[in-house]
Amino acid sequence: MPGGKRNPFSVTTLLQTIEGLVRFPKSKAKSETKPVSASVFVDLEIQFIGASELPKMDVVGIADPYFVAKLDNRISFVSNVIKNTDMPVWNEVWKVKNVPTTAILQVVVMDKDEGKMTDGYVGEFEMTVDAGAKEVEIQGPMLRRNRGNFWLKIESTPTSDRDQALKFPYLFNGPIRYSRHFSPTAGLFTNLDEARLYSTWKIYIRGVALFFGDTYQHWNANHIPAASIFQGPTSLAIRSGIQAGHRMLYARTATNGYGVIENTTDMMQLLHAGSVKRSANATTTIQKRHMDRVKPAIYTYIISSEDDSFRFSETDAAFFVDYASKHALESNCSETVRYSGEFHPRPKGGWKHFKDEIEDDEVDWEFVIDNDSGTYAPDKDLLPKVKELLEFNFPGLGICAWDREDERLKESVEDCKEYARKYRGVGKDETNDEDKVLMDQATKREDETIHRKNSSTASGLSGGANGSDSPPDALASCTNSAPGDTPR
Repeated sequence: MPGGKRNPFSVTTLLQTIEGLVRFPKSKAKSETKPVSASVFVDLEIQFIGASELPKMDVVGIADPYFVAKLDNRISFVSNVIKNTDMPVWNEVWKVKNVPTTAILQVVVMDKDEGKMTDGYVGEFEMTVDAGAKEVEIQGPMLRRNRGNFWLKIESTPTSDRDQALKFPYLFNGPIRYSRHFSPTAGLFTNLDEARLYSTWKIYIRGVALFFGDTYQHWNANHIPAASIFQGPTSLAIRSGIQAGHRMLYARTATNGYGVIENTTDMMQLLHAGSVKRSANATTTIQKRHMDRVKPAIYTYIISSEDDSFRFSETDAAFFVDYASKHALESNCSETVRYSGEFHPRPKGGWKHFKDEIEDDEVDWEFVIDNDSGTYAPDKDLLPKVKELLEFNFPGLGICAWDREDERLKESVEDCKEYARKYRGVGKDETNDEDKVLMDQATKREDETIHRKNSSTASGLSGGANGSDSPPDALASCTNSAPGDTPR
C-alpha cells in the first residue's frame, strides 16, 4: 500500500531488492575503474530544475519528494524536501570542479516518510555530463518503469588547472548551502519548546581538500569518553545511542530551514536568537526583544570527513549536554573528522565593550574558533588552515583561530557568556556552566591518568596530524598562542 507498511516478502519488494543488488554494485564498479590520470576535466554547474508526474506515494497526500545526486559515487548532493506534490520545483544549483568528462551523473528520487526509519523509493536515472538542457525519464522498479520526468540543465567549462584537477578531482565549488534542522522530539525530552535550543545546523562549505589535503583528525585514544565510544565491550551500545540521537537531530524533513549563504549577513542571520514560547517573565521578555539579533552563544562544531560539511549546535543547549561526546554526536560517531572544536560569534574586539544600541548590520562580526575537542584532539598547528578555510568561504567575516589553552580564548568565551546572561536574558535551561566545569575537571583528571599509563604509545594513538606547515606571518595575530601559554 502506498505510504503504508511494506510486506518484505511481496514480489515487488523482492524484485526491488534484487534489482538494487545488481544495479548499485555495477554503478560503483563503473566509477572505480576510470583512470582519472588519463581524463580530460571540466568544471560543472548543474541546475536541478524539477520533476513532474511523480507517482502517488502517500496514503494521505501525494508525495514529499527529494533527490540524491552523485557523480561517479565520489561526491553527492542532497536536495530539499518539497511537501505534498507530484510536480516539485527545486531550482537548486550544484557546482563541482575538476570532473572527468567521462563521469556519470546518477539521480535517485525519494519520498520522505516522516517518522519512519527509511524513505520511499520513487525511481532514478543515470546520464553523462554533456552540457545542455535535459528532460530525463525517471525509471522505477521492474514492475513500474516510468515514474515521471526530471528536468535539469548542465553547463560545462574546461578545467583551467589540470595539476589541481589531478590532485583534487570532484571538488565541491558551491553554492554554500545550509540546512537548519529542528527536532521537536528532542524538545519533548527536555521539556523545552524553543526550536532554537534543540536545533542543529549543517553548511556545505567549499574547498576543504584544498586546505586540509588528505589530513584527518582521528578519535583520541587518550580521552576516556572517546575510548568508551569507539572501543571496548560497551562501545557498540554507546555508539548506537549516539547515532540514534544524530539521526533525530539531523533528520531531513520538509520543516527544515534551507537556503544559500552569499555574504556575511546571511551567515549571521543563522545565529539569530529566534522565537521564545515559554510563559512571559522578565527573562523571556528580554529574549523576545532580541530574537532577531545575533545571540551570544557557544557552539560545538565539526568539519565532517564524510561530506566536508560544517556542522554545529549550541554547546550548552540542555538536550546536548547529556551525551558523552557532543563532537561524536555531530559526526555521527565517525572515527575521523577534518577538524572539531567550539566557536562563538562576537563583535570585532569582543562582547565586553559592545553596546546593545548598535544594530547588528552596523557591526563588524568575527568568529572565534578553537580546537577544544577531547574526542578528536585536533592538532593546534592546523588552526591557520581552519582560519584560511573559513575566510575563503565567508569573505568579510573576521576569523580568530586560537588554541583551547589560549588566554585570549578563555576571556572571549567568558565575555560572551556574561553578555548573554546580563543583556540577553539567557536562562539556566540554556547553559550548564557548573555541570560543564565539573565534567571538564573529571575528564581532565582521567585523561592525565591514562596519559601517564600510555605515555610510551600515546604518540602513535592520539588524534591529530603531524608535519603541518607553520602559520604564515599574516595569520600570527589570530592563530599563535598567547605569550606564556604551554604547548599541548
